[in-house]
Amino acid sequence: MSQNEKTELNHWESAWSARPRMSFPSGIDIGTKNVLRLLKAYTSPGINYVEIGCAPGKILSWVGREIEAPVSGIDYSPTGVEHSRWLCNGLGIEADIRCEDALSTSFEKASFDLVFSCGLIEHFDDPAPMIAAHVDLVKPGGTALIAIPNYSGLYLKLQQWCDPKNLDIHNLEIMNESSMYEMAPKEPDLTVRAFSSGRFSPWLISLPLKMGLLGTLISWGVNFLSFLQPTEIKYLCPLIVLEIKRHK
Repeated sequence: MSQNEKTELNHWESAWSARPRMSFPSGIDIGTKNVLRLLKAYTSPGINYVEIGCAPGKILSWVGREIEAPVSGIDYSPTGVEHSRWLCNGLGIEADIRCEDALSTSFEKASFDLVFSCGLIEHFDDPAPMIAAHVDLVKPGGTALIAIPNYSGLYLKLQQWCDPKNLDIHNLEIMNESSMYEMAPKEPDLTVRAFSSGRFSPWLISLPLKMGLLGTLISWGVNFLSFLQPTEIKYLCPLIVLEIKRHK
């Protein structure tokens, strides 16, 4: 672990120790659906896509099928990369997945239309270098799209009750639109926007850990109610998103 990271490699090796199910993400849980809905607005057939922190490969495989084009991924967990490759191979998705640090990636700079990560930069005390690594990979006319969980407001209070130790590996200071915006590189050829996204998600809150089976049942009940939420409500959005577009 570098001095800038809030997690160690063994944390992610443990997180990705079990192989994922050999299937595309279904979006039956609102957390996944929120991410897929966000990505759908930025993907189209033929774009070059790379995902930083791509393990266990579920979102990567979905994008590969959705845009019908080769996709790429970066992750520094050997187990996470192995399982991501296994999943994509099994699903027939052509993917170039590399086990390396995104700060020193072997992918060529300015070579992707969409550079995406979700749940990555909040694990750094100073996320700015990792944000810059996203932008370095964006080609003219492309976009870096960086999403983090919104552990502020109601989500923060509930997670402090359920699992305060989990919050220790998250940089809570960046979990607002203004902080995300300020961390983006300020270059003449970049346009930056920060916004909140998604319907209410119980999956940011560790109710099953706190309450066992009852917590699981409550989470799934709220999950299905969230699908009925007609519009996004900023206070309840589970994602904060940084969008950085490079001019053509």
